[in-house]
Amino acid sequence: MFSITVRDHVMIAHSFRGEVFGPAQRLHGATYIVDATFRRADLDADGIVVDIGLATSGLGAALADLNYRNLDDEPAFAGVNTSTEFLAKVIADRLAEKVQAGALGEGARGLAGIAVTLHESHVAWASYERAL
Repeated sequence: MFSITVRDHVMIAHSFRGEVFGPAQRLHGATYIVDATFRRADLDADGIVVDIGLATSGLGAALADLNYRNLDDEPAFAGVNTSTEFLAKVIADRLAEKVQAGALGEGARGLAGIAVTLHESHVAWASYERAL
């Protein structure tokens, strides 16, 4: 399986519901380093996994309406704990939509999967991987 990974970052604020979250139940900020990995079994006709420029801009677009937002105020996330794991899935699904819409180029339609990893710090991260 071939893969390429592009990286960006996003800054959000949010809070959690539930005793398991301890002090994170209060409003707090997070800056995530976001890695998006695109996978396919064979290279496309151009000899690549996906156009790296389109993958980079696609990731930026997938993050744009999350950046500098308090996710507690976003109607799309009402009643949801926006955990790192949850946000990794949201971003992966947004990237999948971009692939299906052709925003990452026609060659991207041959991708087998996408994995998104959100790094909370140098010692903790969470990922979500999905097939296409």
